[in-house]
Amino acid sequence: MDKETLQGALAEYFAPWVQALNLRVEGFGADGVTARLPQSAELSRVGGMLCGQAMMAAADTAMVLALIQHFGEFRPCTTVQMSSSFLKPLSGQDALVQARVLRAGKSMAFGEIDIRGANDGKSVCRASVTYALL
Repeated sequence: MDKETLQGALAEYFAPWVQALNLRVEGFGADGVTARLPQSAELSRVGGMLCGQAMMAAADTAMVLALIQHFGEFRPCTTVQMSSSFLKPLSGQDALVQARVLRAGKSMAFGEIDIRGANDGKSVCRASVTYALL
């Protein structure tokens, strides 16, 4: 697996509105993927804060990339559960979305996501997810 393959998966497997988030794969390891969500006016609400909907879409997308990394290929899946906690607002900087596979079996996968400010490294959102592998 390499960054180009993971980046290419965004165009191949995700809807145009997800591609419009402009996520960029920053890195990957044995258990996950880190993607950058660029700051933009289109994803911000009053006061320039990144909106929660954008964070959740980025988290879900990064987790699918982490599953691609984990399995070495795309496996069709669907989100069964996603629970999030918003810790503090994020404004004036990109977000780093770190998705980590906790366990992946034959029919289910579990993961966690930490979204941090790219400049200050402070965690702004934590999410846990469950996927059905199809």
